[in-house]
Amino acid sequence: MSSIVPADRWRGVASEDVDEYSANVAGLLRRRSRRLLATLAGPYRGELLVAAALITIRSAAYLSLPYLVGLGIDRGIHTHNLTTLGIIVGTLLLALVVNAIANYAFLRLSGRIGADILFDLRRTLFAHVQELSLSFYERYTSGRIISRLTSDIDALNELLATGLTSVITSLISVVAITVILLHLDARLGTVTLVAMPLVLGLTWWFRNNSARSYRAVRRAIVLVIVHYVESLGGIRAVHAFRREPRNQEIFEDVNGRYRDANIWSNRLASTFGPAINLLGRLTTTLVLLFGGYLVVQGQLTLGVLTAFVLYLRQFFEPMQDLSQFYNVFQAAGAALEKLAGVIEETPTVPEPVNPVRMGSIAGAVAFEGVTFAYRDKAVLHDLDIRIPAGQIVALVGETGAGKTTMARLMARFYDPTAGRVTLDGIDLRSIATEELRRAVAVVTQESFLFSGNVGDNLLFGRPEAT
Repeated sequence: MSSIVPADRWRGVASEDVDEYSANVAGLLRRRSRRLLATLAGPYRGELLVAAALITIRSAAYLSLPYLVGLGIDRGIHTHNLTTLGIIVGTLLLALVVNAIANYAFLRLSGRIGADILFDLRRTLFAHVQELSLSFYERYTSGRIISRLTSDIDALNELLATGLTSVITSLISVVAITVILLHLDARLGTVTLVAMPLVLGLTWWFRNNSARSYRAVRRAIVLVIVHYVESLGGIRAVHAFRREPRNQEIFEDVNGRYRDANIWSNRLASTFGPAINLLGRLTTTLVLLFGGYLVVQGQLTLGVLTAFVLYLRQFFEPMQDLSQFYNVFQAAGAALEKLAGVIEETPTVPEPVNPVRMGSIAGAVAFEGVTFAYRDKAVLHDLDIRIPAGQIVALVGETGAGKTTMARLMARFYDPTAGRVTLDGIDLRSIATEELRRAVAVVTQESFLFSGNVGDNLLFGRPEAT
């Protein structure tokens, strides 16, 4: 399908939607993502500290189980001491109960925190995009904004719901078990550490490639959403100009990109997980061989070897899980970068710091030396017009002459590049937007019906009208 125009050439693509970043740009994206995350988590510091304490208790109880099993073998079964064995088994059961209670409390608390954070994020994002100027929507397609409010927030939801909990638990387990293994038997611990360079190398490879693959996945799904939204939003034009075949071709292109990006991501995960699993089993085999020799020679107890093998399983299982959760983490990281980019956008038509009170409005309008350009393309050049109050004026001219631009400037949807527009002699930039909207009525060329009945749409601007 080489004849298809690439999707990022026929649609506006936000500047952050690229596959590769320079070091400076990547650093900027990470910093603004951290700022957003810190802002969202700020109101929940106390709850997060409680959650951290619960996950620590849960992990400690879970990590005590292999040690208690080994202790039971050496001091209970091996010595035929039923009293000691009963105490150890009771302690093991207590650890299981503590683990279950801490896990229940943590999941309840973390679930609520995650839901509250996403609630705050949706509210903040929706309020913010409503405040942004029209120039933002001219360079940022509606499909991309919908993607931010849906698929990107869904990616964060998956992270907060399950991924973050699992990642934290896995990291605690890996660090704690490394210390425990060396404490149980330094010789067997050294055998285990032989596999670490390979594990770290595989992790580094997976981390770098996974980050790139998930940026490609996020970029591809945005293109799919943009095509859906714009094709269905302009369905009348699509039917009128018989664009269905062409739209289908473009959709095949963007849908194929999304499929290929997902295949790439899955291929990475399917390589990393089994590789870590193989390393874990090979390491366990070496430990059993060497540890069995030490037990036979009387240099190591069977309980310590049993505990060591159980800890090894707990050590490599989280590392396999990290491959899956790292995918979730990468998806959420890519989504967070884009969400932070939208939230850090500032209105190009800001509210006045000290607005002028209008009082009664006569309606005299003046354009004083007004120059205006859309990006780099000038539309109005040093325009001077004075329209007395009460006068009816029709702007007539060819397409692109600036008629709509003048109306938009009068309603202050944009600010002039140079000069000023005044109402009763007052610069529009000095008038509060709410007051200006009451004074200037706008009837747009494009008709749009919101959900509801005709009456709801008639009352859209003034719901209290009768």
